[in-house]
Amino acid sequence: MTLKQKFEGIYVDDSFNDIEIDSLIFDCDGVLIDITKSYDETIIKTTKYVLETLVNISDAIDIDFKIIDGFKSTGGFNDEVDLTYASILSIIAAKKLKKDQTEFIFTVIKNSDSTGIKSVENFLKTQIDISEIINKLSYPGTHKENILYQIFDQLFYGPKLYSELFKTISKFSDPGLIENDYVIFNDELCIKLQKKFDKQISMVTGRGKESVNYSLKYLLEKFDLTNSVFLEDESRELAKPNPQALLNCIIGMNSKSCLYVGDSMEDFLMAKKATILGHKTTFCGIIGTSKNPKEKLKLFEQNEAILVLDSINLLPKVLNLE
Repeated sequence: MTLKQKFEGIYVDDSFNDIEIDSLIFDCDGVLIDITKSYDETIIKTTKYVLETLVNISDAIDIDFKIIDGFKSTGGFNDEVDLTYASILSIIAAKKLKKDQTEFIFTVIKNSDSTGIKSVENFLKTQIDISEIINKLSYPGTHKENILYQIFDQLFYGPKLYSELFKTISKFSDPGLIENDYVIFNDELCIKLQKKFDKQISMVTGRGKESVNYSLKYLLEKFDLTNSVFLEDESRELAKPNPQALLNCIIGMNSKSCLYVGDSMEDFLMAKKATILGHKTTFCGIIGTSKNPKEKLKLFEQNEAILVLDSINLLPKVLNLE
């Protein structure tokens, strides 16, 4: 399927014109907030730190946007720490196999699917014994006790916020990379959306509520928080693309036809599953925060998304609110 470019930055299928939307549900990262210099940078730094300090690998490749996008395109890596874990295992396996790290990591990606780290572990076990690092990291575990979560969270939140959230002292002194979050959502956009949807605007995000609140600040109050879900604060079983969190929001708002705005295959799959389960959900893909928007547009087109935007700031235009 090829989407029509209706306006600059708006790609839409004609079928979207026939859909009546009564609620908006947003993902956060890559949608409300550009995370390329915060979460993505934390993936890179955590991978490097773990490989150097725990495995004595000093010549590891940097985890660039192509690798990040590659893992995310499989539909199983909405959690950045999962992606970090998969990258670490892949590089260790490549070193043991004496294979080019970049080439091998893309082989791993090709053999990954929506089961995420399980698919990575299963594939790598067919290639080489990596049980030592799997046992050492003992991932996932909990944010407070697992060593990989600890390193990632300490680098992301910084010493002050990490201490507030986890009541533990960070081993790092540098400012948290969360400070590099770039907030896209704003008052002007909110006012336009509220004129049509009133309080029918909520959020289903992989982040924890305190993390979202730290970056969005007073803007978080603009969302229906009763019918929002912050998956980092929930059981891992609810992680995307499991549609249950989205269904809870839809049912809570008594929505008959919602627009879910996300930037990943996990988001797309979650919306699709919600529709299959009887709750009409239209997916709107955001591509402007990607390092390769054309590739992400192509990915969404191939999976038959009917609406893709460069930015959430184009929502009023495509929804005829201005």
